[in-house]
Amino acid sequence: MYEHFFQCPYCWEQISMLLDSSVASQTYIEDCEVCCRPIEVTSTFRGNELVAFEAVDIAQ
Repeated sequence: MYEHFFQCPYCWEQISMLLDSSVASQTYIEDCEVCCRPIEVTSTFRGNELVAFEAVDIAQ
């Protein structure tokens, strides 16, 4: 597991999520730990290195 810190696209608070580095590329929905709104998270790993990350407001 890989802990990644980023800003919530709704409340702008810095939060962290645990990402599974054993999966090369994934997209899923997870709630913000501060404001509880749903965030679409996309991550891409090469080996154990995070090479791309995006967290977006799903209401867009």
